[in-house]
Amino acid sequence: MTPSSASHLVPQPLGALLARLPAYPGSVMLVTALNIGLADQLPLDVRQLLAGKKLRIHVRDAHLTFDFTWSGNGFAARAGGGTADLTIAASAYDFLQLAQRREDPDTLFFSRRLSMEGDTELGLVVKNALDAMELPVLEWERWAPHRVLARIMPGARGGASGPGRPE
Repeated sequence: MTPSSASHLVPQPLGALLARLPAYPGSVMLVTALNIGLADQLPLDVRQLLAGKKLRIHVRDAHLTFDFTWSGNGFAARAGGGTADLTIAASAYDFLQLAQRREDPDTLFFSRRLSMEGDTELGLVVKNALDAMELPVLEWERWAPHRVLARIMPGARGGASGPGRPE
C-alpha cells in the first residue's frame, strides 16, 4: 500500500462499526445501484457468462462484503457465506477511484490494491466489460434525483426540471 492510498483508508473504528452491520441490506443497496447504473450497459455475452454466478465485492478497510448474482434480468442480492465464483476486493477509496475512472484497474491490481479471487476468466470479462463502458459510474450529475427517476420511470418528470436544473 502506498502512503497516499493509506491516508484514504476508512478509519479503523468506523470499519469495526461497519463490520457489525448485517450484510444482506447492503447487498440489496449495491445491486439496486448496479441495476440502475450498469445493468442495461452490459453486453449480452457478459450477461450470459454472469448468469447464476456468485459474485462478491469486499471493501477491505470498511469490512463490508456484498454478495450478489446475475438473475438474467438484473443483479440480485444473495445471502452471504459460502464460496463466491468471483471476489473483487479493494479499499473504499480505490473502489471510488475505479467508479470515477480516476484509477485504472490494472494499475491497482499490479500495485496489489485490487485483488480478484476465483474464476479468473469471469474476472477478466467483468473488467473488460467495465472498461468498455463509456461513462464513469459515479458521475455525480448522473445521480441527481430527477435523473435517477427518469431512468427508473421513463417519462416521469413530476416537476423535477426547472431553473437551475439541467434536463
